[in-house]
Amino acid sequence: MRTAILAAMLAAGLAACTAMPEIKPIPGSITYNGQPATKLTKAPVGSVLHHQLNDEYGHPAEETYIIQPDRSLRLVRRGKIVDPN
Repeated sequence: MRTAILAAMLAAGLAACTAMPEIKPIPGSITYNGQPATKLTKAPVGSVLHHQLNDEYGHPAEETYIIQPDRSLRLVRRGKIVDPN
């Protein structure tokens, strides 16, 4: 019984991990007006690409993209850049 409950909790936890909300591009994002016209042909699939911009509030931010098998970019993260001073 304990094993079944643990397995159900693990399955629910893994399902929650894959159900991340999609991050919408903002003005300044590489994919704001759709995918870029040029394809990243030399970068391996799964490569990570970082891009710095100002977010919708004017604060410095960094976006993280992953190159997909069709050479499109998927926006996976956007975070503020914290000034260490």
